[in-house]
Amino acid sequence: MGHPESIEKEVKYSLMMNFSRYNIVKMQKEARSLPAKIRSLVFVFLLRVFVVILAMCVIIGSYSAFGGYLGIISKSPDIEGVFESNKDFEKYSTFLFYSNGEKMEKELSSAGANRIKADIRTIPEGVRNCFVAMEDERFYEHSGIDVRGIFRAAYSVFKERSLDYGASTITQQLLKNLVFKGGKESSPIDKIIRKVQEQYLAVQLEYRLDKDTILEYYLNTINLGNGAYGIEKAAQVYFGKSASELTISEAAVLAPIAWSPTLANPLKDQDKNSRRRKDCLKNLYENGFCTEEEYLIALADSEDVYLRIQEQNQTKLDSTNTYNSYFVDALINQVIADLKTAGYSSNEAYDMLYSGGLQIYTTQDQEIQAIMDSYFTNEANFPAVGKGSYYQLSERYALSLVSTSGIAAHYHLKDFINYFKDYKDTRKIYYHEKGKGNTGISSYTLDKDDLEDKLDEFIEAMKQAFRTAHPGEEFNVQESRSISLQPQCAMVIINPATGEVVAQYGGRGEKVGNRVLDRASGTYRQAGSTFKVVASFLPALDAAGFTLASTFDDSYYIYPGTVNTTVDNWYSDEFRGLQPIREGIYNSLNIVAVRCIEKVGPRTSVDYLQKLGFKHIVTDNNKTNDYNYSIALGGLTTGCSVLEMTGAYSAIANQGVYVEPRYYTYVLDHDGKLLLNNDMHYTQVMKTSTAYLLTSAMIDTTTIGTGTKCRFQSLNIPVAGKTGTAHDNVDLWFVGFTPYYCAAIWSGYDDNLPQTDNNYYRVMWRNVMEDVHKIKGCEPKQFVRPSSIVSATVCTKCGKLAVPGVCDKTPDESCMRTEIFAKGTVPYETCTCHEKVTMCKDSGCRATEYCPNTEERVYLIKVETELAKEHGGTKDTKYIMTPEEDKECPLHTEPPTPSPTPSPDPTLPPAEP
Repeated sequence: MGHPESIEKEVKYSLMMNFSRYNIVKMQKEARSLPAKIRSLVFVFLLRVFVVILAMCVIIGSYSAFGGYLGIISKSPDIEGVFESNKDFEKYSTFLFYSNGEKMEKELSSAGANRIKADIRTIPEGVRNCFVAMEDERFYEHSGIDVRGIFRAAYSVFKERSLDYGASTITQQLLKNLVFKGGKESSPIDKIIRKVQEQYLAVQLEYRLDKDTILEYYLNTINLGNGAYGIEKAAQVYFGKSASELTISEAAVLAPIAWSPTLANPLKDQDKNSRRRKDCLKNLYENGFCTEEEYLIALADSEDVYLRIQEQNQTKLDSTNTYNSYFVDALINQVIADLKTAGYSSNEAYDMLYSGGLQIYTTQDQEIQAIMDSYFTNEANFPAVGKGSYYQLSERYALSLVSTSGIAAHYHLKDFINYFKDYKDTRKIYYHEKGKGNTGISSYTLDKDDLEDKLDEFIEAMKQAFRTAHPGEEFNVQESRSISLQPQCAMVIINPATGEVVAQYGGRGEKVGNRVLDRASGTYRQAGSTFKVVASFLPALDAAGFTLASTFDDSYYIYPGTVNTTVDNWYSDEFRGLQPIREGIYNSLNIVAVRCIEKVGPRTSVDYLQKLGFKHIVTDNNKTNDYNYSIALGGLTTGCSVLEMTGAYSAIANQGVYVEPRYYTYVLDHDGKLLLNNDMHYTQVMKTSTAYLLTSAMIDTTTIGTGTKCRFQSLNIPVAGKTGTAHDNVDLWFVGFTPYYCAAIWSGYDDNLPQTDNNYYRVMWRNVMEDVHKIKGCEPKQFVRPSSIVSATVCTKCGKLAVPGVCDKTPDESCMRTEIFAKGTVPYETCTCHEKVTMCKDSGCRATEYCPNTEERVYLIKVETELAKEHGGTKDTKYIMTPEEDKECPLHTEPPTPSPTPSPDPTLPPAEP
């Protein structure tokens, strides 16, 4: 028997399914009953309300979505100005060219600007299709958006729960990179908004530009890794060739990089790039973009193509310095300054230089720069460590310990030195000296590694002291450590006729960064004796009526306006007495230079210096200024640069015409139009005759004077120049020129310490310049003597016309010399400083007519000051007639008495007749 409940259900079911007439009538009555009608009406009403609400929601939602869509696209950039308002696609590398027009390896570019524009017509079709096959295989079919791709991406989004799947066409990628800054949104909402705008603009862009133009923009702007933006730059970086020369195999390497310049970079992850390269070639073939033969050839090149990339990368590493040269750093400064002068703001100038695709034609001579580089990067050309060179810890050393709560402890060089004050330096490798004027203290050593260890020990000690003083505090360590070989050195070579800087080096050894300290054009040092020529003797000859024969007394001398500040000579022997300007130049006589500027006047001197390009001469009367006599010896408030010194002496080499030093001749913009024209800016600072007079005297510097080490050894080319030494050998200079080039070299410690080797830099100047003249094929040539120069024979002690038989008969040496003069300056008086006197040999006084033993002597007529006498006089002193000598001979005042005739000796036989 069945279960009672199941039996009951079966009975009810049977009754419900009973369609007998009785049962049907019964059901009709129940349906017409009032409760049933009410239930039916309510159900219908609710159904209608639901339908209306649903329809309203759909309508409102649709309008809202459409309104939101309109709101989103209304905020999209105006398609008419998309490329005008965003210039990212116009960012291109700036190219530099040597003076002969050859392109340099080094380029200037900012982030995203390391690109070279390629015309779509020059890019092989197979290369273009590689990118199309990899990034947007239906590029030539859609109108900016790929509907199939969108559905595929939508499926991936729901499956992976990520918005990283884009379905972006090439047109959308172009817009993302140029307009939406790469699409790096921080929130999903922002990403959706960008996608909507991107798709809208893509359709608009496709309507306005043809496919080739869009593809050209894309290929010129994509980031292809290793700092290469655009296909042309990428072709050069990876394969050392132009994009027009790329093969399908090579393009298939580049196309995957667009997906991820880091993850698909062939130099960083060859395996991943190789897998995607195969996908690219497969898509290329399956979409009919290449033949089967081309496909198979490209596949067969899978190993060789990466080998070529590695070889090209190694070649680039071997041939290219990571950092800008000192020359390029100085070039950047000049171009930026000239752009600002032309009306550009500072930001605009920098943007143009680093991303404007400029072409800068520099003045740098590749051959000359290579010679200079080879000498400055070879330690054999500098003093050896321990024999003039040391490793120096900069006086700017700093150590800071800063806790998260703001507690800080700061330490400097003096703290480091004090920490090791009791250190027993048994190896005698450490030295601590105060700089010039006791302005600072420096630490230098013979052992760099030991110094590094000492610094590490010092840091650990300071850290422990900080922990003890502030237990529990977390802190960071910040250190500024600079150890460099000293002394440093810098050099500049200029073509005097054009002002073109052909080579420059700003430090010792390899350059270790961009925009680092450039001692050639970016630092200012005391000029020393090099200023004697430009500050004292030049204005004296050019404007004060002096000549090379004009003399000044090299004797004990105190600076005018001071009580006891003496002018000291660089040599230690006695004062030399009356000296002509010529000798003041080639023997670098301090007292002669200062006495000369005393006659000329410091203001006249400063006027000339400013015309010669020294830009940091202080002339403010309300401050300490350079209107002083010490300027004759290079005593400057600020100092001068090696570049300024070279430019000033170039004016002498260029017959008195100063040409402002320049690092470039002209700059073209990205379209090849002239942007900057750096014409020569020149000034006739001195007479042509003055320039030749100075040149003549400075030739003596290298032949018989203080600069003989700078004279060429194997070339018959004259060198004119001037040595320079600041106090205590802190700054050492030589600046000189030939009929072809002018160069200045400087040596010194960054922290102004004395130097012990005062010759190496002169030898380096000579070697560099001699090699330069050899490699440039410079023929033997003399300086051009202008027609305004004449000659005359003068007395070297007074500068007047010599008296033969007097001036050439002086006791020490002949004082008669043939000198050159500017026309109109030849003296018309004869020598008044020498006197030929007949002296009695017996008494040593002036001879009388009765003196039997006499000789002619030539005396110097000169009155020496009492101050000079108190300090030993001069070399002239012994040639000046003394008061005793100036007396008449006391022994022979009367005629001698004749001796009586002796009587004949009677014992002798008489003489024969």
